[in-house]
Amino acid sequence: MSRILVAEDEAVLRMLIMDSLEDEGYEIDSAVDGKEAFDMIQAGQYDLLIIDHMMPRMTGLELINAIKDLPGREQLHIMMLSAKSQVTDREKAIEAGADMFLSKPFSPIELVRIVGEILQ
Repeated sequence: MSRILVAEDEAVLRMLIMDSLEDEGYEIDSAVDGKEAFDMIQAGQYDLLIIDHMMPRMTGLELINAIKDLPGREQLHIMMLSAKSQVTDREKAIEAGADMFLSKPFSPIELVRIVGEILQ
């Protein structure tokens, strides 16, 4: 089964994402900020990162830039979550290397569907 890292500083939203994906059988790890996520990515192997745009210690965009040259990065999919949903925010995420941008708030059903499509 696919292994996913969720990096989200809002505890309630982080738990909602994790519970929704665990119910579908995915193996989930979590981080409370970008720096913790970066350390976990260096130590582990993930198929998908679900990362918040605005996090303490390292933003989602900074995290994407920090992992660009890591070994195995080409197999790692990235979904950016953000309450900032302007076209320019989406473009910056995609240009940085995100495969998908999902605006908050979102439906857990939509999240599960998109994750399934990304990991197929």
